[in-house]
Amino acid sequence: MTLPDNWLFLKQFTKARIALGRNGVSLPTKETLNFSLSHAQARDAVHQPFNSNKIQDELHAMGLSTLTVYSCVKDREEYLRRPDLGRKLDQESIKKLEEAYQNPSDLIVIIGDGLSSYAVDRQAVSVIRSLLPYLKKLNIQLGPVILAHQARVALGDQIGSILHAKSIAMLIGERPGLSSADSLGIYMTWQPDNTRNDADRNCISNVRPEGLKHDLAAFKLAWLLEQSFIKQISGVRLKDESDNTALSDSIKPLYIS
Repeated sequence: MTLPDNWLFLKQFTKARIALGRNGVSLPTKETLNFSLSHAQARDAVHQPFNSNKIQDELHAMGLSTLTVYSCVKDREEYLRRPDLGRKLDQESIKKLEEAYQNPSDLIVIIGDGLSSYAVDRQAVSVIRSLLPYLKKLNIQLGPVILAHQARVALGDQIGSILHAKSIAMLIGERPGLSSADSLGIYMTWQPDNTRNDADRNCISNVRPEGLKHDLAAFKLAWLLEQSFIKQISGVRLKDESDNTALSDSIKPLYIS
């Protein structure tokens, strides 16, 4: 007999594995199988190839230009073993960016596969679509959207430096959890270059329909961008206080207007 858990009512508030019940001293068979399925989905999210062509087509349909680049990583196995190589562009990609550079952009958005290309495939384009009206309001010039294969977060600093961007926003797949294989992270950095570290970035995490929704994530990013351009800082010195309307300048949440 499977005995229900007294915390069962809490399941309506979270996707976390709580109130699973028990069968004797063990988990019910259903929950054991569900755990195995979630583990397999997390592994698949890590190893699923980045379909940048699909995203490129969607961005082109929105009137945005794109460039595709690669890190120094040769394959997925090396990506997982050598994080340092995922932070550096290969020579061909460096040359491509240098040849493409014409004028400095206010913002470069980079879409990197990271540890879940599934997350990027599901979330990235929707976030950018929600962000565009804010960029227009702020008069922030958006450069080409960069599609980065085998990317780590810090790869954005090198890309932004080559393109002389004032700021970058890296949209990248987060490490999959057993209840969220499709979670996207957004990392915003003011004046990116190879001296930047994690303390210089602002992070917006858990971007997905069941977490931080696309429109709210876009609003938070726009709020941080406005404050970053005003104060010319990012990272630990720039706090996300987008939920305090008294501290907002021109950026207001469009999704509730």
